[in-house]
Amino acid sequence: MQLKDAIKLIECDFLTRQSVPSVWADLGCGAGLFAQALDHYLYPGSKIFCVDKRAGSGFKISGSNAGFIFIKADFEKDNLPFKKLNGILMANSLHYVKDKFSFFKKCMKIFHNETFLIVEYDTDIPVFNWVPYPINFESLNKLSGSLSFHSVVRTGDHASLYGRGGIYAALIQ
Repeated sequence: MQLKDAIKLIECDFLTRQSVPSVWADLGCGAGLFAQALDHYLYPGSKIFCVDKRAGSGFKISGSNAGFIFIKADFEKDNLPFKKLNGILMANSLHYVKDKFSFFKKCMKIFHNETFLIVEYDTDIPVFNWVPYPINFESLNKLSGSLSFHSVVRTGDHASLYGRGGIYAALIQ
């Protein structure tokens, strides 16, 4: 996926109306494609904590609005050095979390956050090692309801190179 495709995939009113600096975490940031896409929408002076088990090795993320802070950590198991967040981005990383309900509850409690931007494969069929615990949009919507979120908005879709389902993005609040 190209950066322009990632920017379009996550586009939504919540992001396009950003008018003050905010603090986000990209949990499982990988090479940082979606952190850069998020930067496209954030107000100047914002921060994005980029968390990944391999953070710091070969990252060349740049942006014009946000400062990027790299943290080498396991976002599910390690204590992270930030508390208050305006949002959590998880692009192709939620499918590594087995107990999604407990994970969301933990994030809401620890980070005082109730805004999630999710990018995932639109399937519930596991792919060994690569997508062990997938969650399609319908399942994400049901999970969000059980967590008492008031809104789940599908922001976009993109074809998957792997042919299964496709990729969707959703804003949960």
